Amino acid sequence: MLNRAEVKKIANLSRIEITDAEAEIYSKQLSDILGFVEKLNKADTEQIGPIAHITGARNMVREDRVVEYGRETKARIINNFPEKKDRLDKVKAVF
Repeated sequence: MLNRAEVKKIANLSRIEITDAEAEIYSKQLSDILGFVEKLNKADTEQIGPIAHITGARNMVREDRVVEYGRETKARIINNFPEKKDRLDKVKAVF
């Protein structure tokens, strides 16, 4: 268990000012946290492989590719823009 002096030293190294009463409270709390970490260290993880995300989700990206469309398709897309100024099509701000 961390004692009050050790907690005050950690606080000083962290540039955090704490009172003696707070050091006593944090002594118990930090000791509990370190005790839990010690329990985790005892867990057998030899058969567990590394994972990037807890849910198993993967970053699925597709390859960029250029698709050519005819003039009629391009004209229909351009006509769907709500606002136009000269040869520019105005869209809502993204940021």
